[in-house]
Amino acid sequence: MLSLQDLSDHHQIRQLVVDYATAIDSREFDALDAVFMPDAYIDYRAMGGIDGRYPQIKEWLRAVLPTFPNYQHMVGNISARLDGNQARARTMCFNPMEVALLEGGTQVMFLGLWYVDRFVRTPSGWRMAERVEQRSWGHNVPAALAKATG
Repeated sequence: MLSLQDLSDHHQIRQLVVDYATAIDSREFDALDAVFMPDAYIDYRAMGGIDGRYPQIKEWLRAVLPTFPNYQHMVGNISARLDGNQARARTMCFNPMEVALLEGGTQVMFLGLWYVDRFVRTPSGWRMAERVEQRSWGHNVPAALAKATG
């Protein structure tokens, strides 16, 4: 049986996963400061992005995501494993994104991926210390992006 502390820890970790998606989708990139450790490692390469430490990734997100007219992250099936003051989690993400086409107009691509995360308990609560994307599938990905995403 889980203790009240375990239940609280699981809830806080799941909330961080939701807070991440909310910050990204609302384009409130400064809200990610309450999700990630200042030196967190993030790897978006599986879906065509970059990898690096949080400050670099935050600036990259701020520059790149506005080029997509619309997008949304639906996260679920969060499986978290606690180990003292650290935790690991794997989260499913369904990510439709509207893409501006080079020849004009837009189309919607659909991406399926997993987030593989490592969390650390800090004096301010749980924070993400590492996030690595794992590609699952893509549908209706424009040719110009297909090479980058898979």
